[in-house]
Amino acid sequence: MRWTLQSKPESQKVQALQHALNVNEIIATLLLQRGIESYEQAKQFFRPTLEDLHDPFLMKDMDKAVTRIEKAIENQENILIFGDYDVDGTTAVSLVSSYLKSYYPKVATYIPDRYKEGYGVSFQGIDFADDNEFTLIIALDCGIKSIEHVNYAKEKGIDFIICDHHRPGDEIPKAVAVLDPKQDDCSYPYDELCGCGVGFKLIQALSVRRNITIVELLPYLDLVATAIAADIVPITGENRVLAKFGLEVINSNPRSGIKALLQNVKKKQLTISDVVFIIAPRINAAGRIKHGNEAVALLTEYDLDQAEIFASEIEQHNSDRKELDQQITKEALLQILENKEENRFSTVVYQENWHKGVIGIVASRLVENYYRPTIVFTKSGDKLAASARSVKDFDVYNALEACAEHLEQFGGHMYAAGMTLKEENFMLFKNKFEEVVQKTIHPNSLKPEIAIDLEIRLEEINEKLIRILKQFEPFGPGNMAPVFLSKDLNDTGYGQAIGKDEEHLRLFVKQQNSQGFGAVGFGLAKKKNITENHKKFDAVYSIEENEWNGKTTIQLRLKDITNHQKTSE
Repeated sequence: MRWTLQSKPESQKVQALQHALNVNEIIATLLLQRGIESYEQAKQFFRPTLEDLHDPFLMKDMDKAVTRIEKAIENQENILIFGDYDVDGTTAVSLVSSYLKSYYPKVATYIPDRYKEGYGVSFQGIDFADDNEFTLIIALDCGIKSIEHVNYAKEKGIDFIICDHHRPGDEIPKAVAVLDPKQDDCSYPYDELCGCGVGFKLIQALSVRRNITIVELLPYLDLVATAIAADIVPITGENRVLAKFGLEVINSNPRSGIKALLQNVKKKQLTISDVVFIIAPRINAAGRIKHGNEAVALLTEYDLDQAEIFASEIEQHNSDRKELDQQITKEALLQILENKEENRFSTVVYQENWHKGVIGIVASRLVENYYRPTIVFTKSGDKLAASARSVKDFDVYNALEACAEHLEQFGGHMYAAGMTLKEENFMLFKNKFEEVVQKTIHPNSLKPEIAIDLEIRLEEINEKLIRILKQFEPFGPGNMAPVFLSKDLNDTGYGQAIGKDEEHLRLFVKQQNSQGFGAVGFGLAKKKNITENHKKFDAVYSIEENEWNGKTTIQLRLKDITNHQKTSE
């Protein structure tokens, strides 16, 4: 692991912010590192309000979208809410459909089949709309590249409103309205919304026209917070507001579907991290193993008893998904070894019978093993389909653009993408992708980095510090949980390997005369020897509260440890 310690802000700025906020040096430094330099900025950071949300009509085409929906309602048209099968798509469909259905009945939902239709807007979905007399389709979390699909729908007398957050191509679909803050000519102040976030801006705009206050939209924010967490968008600006209030809904009064998913969770207060690891995988499992419709059915169900039935089915899908991704990951790692590809700059693997629903997860697992841009292919109909995952600071989307001659289609983000190609082009693509990565990736991007905010002493950790750090939440990209470095530590002799396979490390650490803290490092048991016999070591960690048997204690969550004299900064 590569440790990089952030440079400290100017001491004058630190002192000025300390004075303005009446906080200690650690807090002032962390705030400045996050771009917060004044009392007003700190107030907005620590106390976000719904008034901080932008006017939805600042988004290009929002007025056209609202006018077309109002016209559809006035003319008693059938409206189809169409969305992708992942968490962002299914939450967005659940959000917009349940909002519209609250005052207009002629609304239905459509999630494409991952295996028969693939990602995004499908011709099959448009045919469904035509057969069932839908004249307006609202596409969520997809559609920004669906040029031909929108034209096909227009020929059938079906209008499109696109609500997307992916990067547009050179041409924009000729829809009635295209809501995507990443369009070059869209001047919306915040362009990092997820698909469900764009959907929320649409219902916010509809509510403005209906004289409904933003407070009345609070119950929908559990869906938005779930999508923000799952889609790994920055938790800054407007996303921070939506995530904070959405988490409050999840923890106080979530919809029946989310309540049903959480019925066996003992934690009092869920964080964004809990949403990522508890709620999101289960919602995703429906589309991965069976069909995304099951996720929408769960998230739009008002009856708790029925929601619990849906949730138990989804729980089974999630168990199946875990078994599949573990098996496929083993097979993929074996393929890399057999092909002697351990030292390449990229990983591209393929097996025709791998389950399409879990190849994205497998790609993430392979990144954990080899830490390089990774693509996992499987057979899908008469083509190959793949999921790509990247590493820090490497834009996999740009790399795919450089290989576009070998691809049928592709789309996605800097760190995650999907694509299809003809089987005969697989090796051409694999070789070209390796060539592009080798030429463009920075050597540092091939070694996992731990970004450290600040070096502190253990004696500076106390309950007041924890209380203020908790107000930095919700954490996520753009506002990660603070990471600290402390040097010259030693274990008091209680160090042990823990866990079913004894992979994890538990210590009780001290620093000279400071009080000791319990510490746990997942996957760090192999470094236990560094801490034995009271040897000095340095540690990188975040600080958390640990609840056990009704008692709450301060605990260090170790990210890495190293011999004291070997620390690199």
